[in-house]
Amino acid sequence: MNKAELVEAMAKSAKIEKKAAEAGLNAFIEVVKKELANKKGDRKVQLVGFGTFEVSERKARTGRNPSTGETIKIKATKAPKFKAGKAFKDAVNGAKKK
Repeated sequence: MNKAELVEAMAKSAKIEKKAAEAGLNAFIEVVKKELANKKGDRKVQLVGFGTFEVSERKARTGRNPSTGETIKIKATKAPKFKAGKAFKDAVNGAKKK
């Protein structure tokens, strides 16, 4: 599913216009990006029942250039990460509610 299909499905599910659904999706994406890029604070967006968006920190390390075999230094970086919540995992795996 691409963004246009997601917007269409959201609009149909919420019984709203596609423009409103797209605005809502764009706002959600921007808020998550801003929160994860925030230099201070928790840097986490948690949606109970769905999952958690957070920042993962990767330490600096040495690597190897595959074409030359030369050892190189890889800088420390931060990467966005999503961890699915239990209810979301259960829905994907077809678990039934009790």
